[in-house]
Amino acid sequence: MNEVQVEIQKLTESLWVKIANLYSIWTLYQIAIILACYVAALGIAALLEPPIEARLRKIEQQPQLLRFLAVLLRRLKWFIFPALLWGSAAIIRELTWPSRSYFIVMAASLAVTWVTVSVLSRLFRNRSLARIIALCAWTVAALYIIGWLDPTVKFLDWAAVSFGNVRISLFTVLKGLSVLLVLLWIGKIIGNLIERQAKGSDLLNPSMQVLLSQLAKTLIFIVAATAALSAAGLDLTLLTVFSGALGLGLGFGLQKVMSNLASGFIMLLDRSIKPGDVIELGDTFGWITSIHARYVSAVTRDGAEYLIPNEHFITERVVNWSYTNRKIRLEVKFGVDYASDPHLVRKVVGEAIRGIPRVLDEPAPVCHLVAFGDSSLDFVVRFWIYDPEGGITNIQGAALLAIWDVLKLNNIAIPYPHMTLLRRAQHLPEDRSTDTRPAGKIEEAKPS
Repeated sequence: MNEVQVEIQKLTESLWVKIANLYSIWTLYQIAIILACYVAALGIAALLEPPIEARLRKIEQQPQLLRFLAVLLRRLKWFIFPALLWGSAAIIRELTWPSRSYFIVMAASLAVTWVTVSVLSRLFRNRSLARIIALCAWTVAALYIIGWLDPTVKFLDWAAVSFGNVRISLFTVLKGLSVLLVLLWIGKIIGNLIERQAKGSDLLNPSMQVLLSQLAKTLIFIVAATAALSAAGLDLTLLTVFSGALGLGLGFGLQKVMSNLASGFIMLLDRSIKPGDVIELGDTFGWITSIHARYVSAVTRDGAEYLIPNEHFITERVVNWSYTNRKIRLEVKFGVDYASDPHLVRKVVGEAIRGIPRVLDEPAPVCHLVAFGDSSLDFVVRFWIYDPEGGITNIQGAALLAIWDVLKLNNIAIPYPHMTLLRRAQHLPEDRSTDTRPAGKIEEAKPS
């Protein structure tokens, strides 16, 4: 407690000294020079940006370099501003005491720090996260430049609470969060690099590629979390108690989550489902685009993307159209008139189906007479395709149109179903009680 009070007292005295220095005439001169350099930097940047931007637009086929140079161009004033400040400080040191350029050098250092942090924060795609990180990094750098970093750290470490042998301060919490964010960012970069290398490898099948990527990302997250806890000053032996509590919680409240995680690893290990497969699960028919730790993403022909929990692929019946062989057989049924030659029908229909794009020549399409129907000769044509992800209904529709065209071309009729209705009239004995004629006026009989 005494050390913290001493540091706070030193910080207060330093602050009062700096405030007292503000009343000197040279402080006003330095403030005026800083403002003049900033205005000059704005003017110079406004003159230089148009010709530089026109020259940058001539760069082709290098989008990454062009994007990086555009980021630097938008911050051109922050490169000119510290340069002018350092030039002014050098002139003041030649003409008078170096201490009379103290605030100018400080402003130049803060400007350089700001532009450096601002450029580096562009590496984060999340703009809100990038702004928060840039602000935190610049605040730490600014405290270091003005000499207030150590007192601030000691003050944050003084604000702490204790739980037995564990002491948690505001400084350790901030330190742990900083380490966690940095390691997760680095881990994401490494994980994406491993994923790209795995997907580009010819030695790994799609399931092993996804499995390797998921294992790498999981390991990186565990390392980052462990390092963050260690940086926060927590004893890692406490994780045994935490893991026991976590296991109890998983047993009661997170059964589905853990089931999906385990199911995902099982699918990747036995390679029953892999990216690119065409699957049918219940009413969902589509192809697998990606496999994640908790769900599988499947896209249907209408563009809808289904996020199916991994557990369903383990516990339910799944039709994988491309599990061991991407070739699948389709069939189309039709009928012709009884006056048609069935041998000619088989020949011309088989040739017509063979000419459809996406239909394989081997195995060749076949057409069979399967039944003598009530009003037609019933046929079925079977053919094979190699790309089920291209759609099933569309190729069946194309086959029906091809059959229609070839039958019309050969004057083979497609009969309409006929049905004869016989109506037999039945004469019933006259029954007055069922007479439904409207009642008329009843007149009294006149005596004769």
